[in-house]
Amino acid sequence: MFDISLVMLGAGNSTRFEMPVKKQWLRVGSDPLWLFAVKNLSSHYPFKEIIIVGNEAEYMSKFAPQYNFVSGGVTRQESLKNALKAVSSEFVLVSDIARPCISANLLSKIVEGICNADCVVPVLKVADTVYLDDDIIDRQKVKLVQTPQLSRTSLLRKALESDQIYTDDSSAMRAAGAKIWYVLGEESARKITFKEDLAKIPCLKAPKNEIYLGNGFDVHAFEDGNFITICGEKIPHEFAFKAHSDGDVGVHALIDAILGATSLGDIGELFPDTDAKYKGADSIELLKEVYKLVQGVGFELVNADITIMAQKPKISKFKLKMASNIANTLNISASRINVKATTTEQLGFVGRGEGIAASATASLKYYDWTEK
Repeated sequence: MFDISLVMLGAGNSTRFEMPVKKQWLRVGSDPLWLFAVKNLSSHYPFKEIIIVGNEAEYMSKFAPQYNFVSGGVTRQESLKNALKAVSSEFVLVSDIARPCISANLLSKIVEGICNADCVVPVLKVADTVYLDDDIIDRQKVKLVQTPQLSRTSLLRKALESDQIYTDDSSAMRAAGAKIWYVLGEESARKITFKEDLAKIPCLKAPKNEIYLGNGFDVHAFEDGNFITICGEKIPHEFAFKAHSDGDVGVHALIDAILGATSLGDIGELFPDTDAKYKGADSIELLKEVYKLVQGVGFELVNADITIMAQKPKISKFKLKMASNIANTLNISASRINVKATTTEQLGFVGRGEGIAASATASLKYYDWTEK
């Protein structure tokens, strides 16, 4: 049994994937793809430690606190260098979260190969004719390189000290003079790069039909002014909201409801009122930013219900336009957004006309990539 740590790389932005969700956050059952991939590989070998690299490391740790999470870099190479700082084993197996279906047989061949070299690489043979520009290449000399790749940790660290950018571990190791050993890879170890690749990976299954609920509440007092903004709608009034941003209580409550359903924190964490950047901010734009974040980690809104509590001004005639503003912002049907208005029967600060409050409930589900 070799002393091996596992590094899973998943800090990419999925720019070629062409879906609103990052591929590492696609749900397989109830697990995000990154967790599904880690569980699969770790079931085949007793790794000394498991290090996962991602841009949402803190959020990822909520799903599996037993693992070590590291923030990614701008490039794959930077992400790997960050991960290697946490590796204490003699060998390190580096894989991509986007290759979720590595078999026990392939991993066994890779581990056995380390007796022969400093780095073991799975490769596929090429069956088709290959051209480089207008020249035919001998396909017998062409290898399609896969991950995971197993390396001696100390040599990989040294190899990555170069300023040269490498697209995989074996390229860096070869450039540093390390011995490379090739084993036959597997088609099932295909990497997800484009959305069309999903249909070619049989081990994946559809996300579970689960619903997540969140609630939010916000309140703002009045100050001198001539209009207020609620759910993106400007309403004439003898006062304005006293707020760091535009004070849109309806949108603020909805943002917190959406963040609550996805366990992504709250509006104050994302847009602190101590940050000058958000002075006078348009809350509709903040909602767009939050929903992009939520979609990126694998969720989509099912519906939202917003209640505006105001003694004055009267809100009723603006409700449909408010719902339309929210729906257009989130690019969903207005039938999924409900806005209600009520007074507090002249009770409390709202009843005294000193401000307005809002509450919101949002339900979200997993993005179903099997239907796209």
